[in-house]
Amino acid sequence: MLRKYGKMKNIVYKPLTATPYRQNEAYRELPPENPEPAKYIRCFWGSSQPYLKEEKHAVPSLVIPDTCVDIIYFIDHTDNMVIGGFCGVNDAAFRSGDNRKCGHLISTFAIRFYAWGAYPFAEDSLHGTVNGFYDVNSRFAWLDRILRQQLLEKCSLRERAEITEEMFLRRMSAAEAGSTTECVPTGGMSASVKIRENSVIDRAVSQILMHKGAVNAAELAHECFVSGRQLERIFNEYIGVTPKRLCNLVRYQCLWNEIMDNPGFQVSDAVYRYGYTDQSHLLREFKRYHTMDIRQAKACAYDDVGNIQYSFDM
Repeated sequence: MLRKYGKMKNIVYKPLTATPYRQNEAYRELPPENPEPAKYIRCFWGSSQPYLKEEKHAVPSLVIPDTCVDIIYFIDHTDNMVIGGFCGVNDAAFRSGDNRKCGHLISTFAIRFYAWGAYPFAEDSLHGTVNGFYDVNSRFAWLDRILRQQLLEKCSLRERAEITEEMFLRRMSAAEAGSTTECVPTGGMSASVKIRENSVIDRAVSQILMHKGAVNAAELAHECFVSGRQLERIFNEYIGVTPKRLCNLVRYQCLWNEIMDNPGFQVSDAVYRYGYTDQSHLLREFKRYHTMDIRQAKACAYDDVGNIQYSFDM
């Protein structure tokens, strides 16, 4: 029997990318400084400063399912152009390349939400967004309206993260105070303030994280006092995936964390700990999500380990 929880517990869960040690001019992560946005946002990421696009930056990188959703901005400082997109939850790995023009001064800025952390700030359902990439205005027009111009004026990752975090703090404060409009820069448009949360999602996600994904949908529905069909409908609305799929993705991410953090990792021990049927089941599911076996995945993760001590002026 699962333990009962109401409001979501502050369970430590830090999903990893395929290359968690990667730090270079094109990619760096910054966690939120305030604990309130940190409940929803895994990190801010992007280029530390604008850089000159060269052929060496065009090598596609592996993107694995990380139980997160991203708002990503691609900035071309040469053409004075900003393109924003929203990437839903991915349940399959893929290769991502940079097709922007060589010789241009470019940068990237992104907000990485936990899979269940984006909907409270969205203006529309996340249903059907799995493995999709959409215009940021389709669900986050309020954010885009304020942030887009700032991205051309603020060039460092730290500056961009600070102003974005402040935007979320203002929106959360306005919603808590019951305000109907938010404060926007002079000349901007007002927008309704809504922070949409759901106690069923809070309870279900707490259970999933506490059990490291080794939970079945029927148990979740029972502990959330809803039917299986209703739970699936709420998950599709708020997260964009079914409870079963999210459980499998969280289990995979917890496994990937242990592989990277535990030098004495043993597959045989992990089978029981994460509720896999046997070793073959674990290895097969890991490769399904990562596109390679554990040995190859670790080698890929350490490809950029030499850059860990690289410092940036942010």
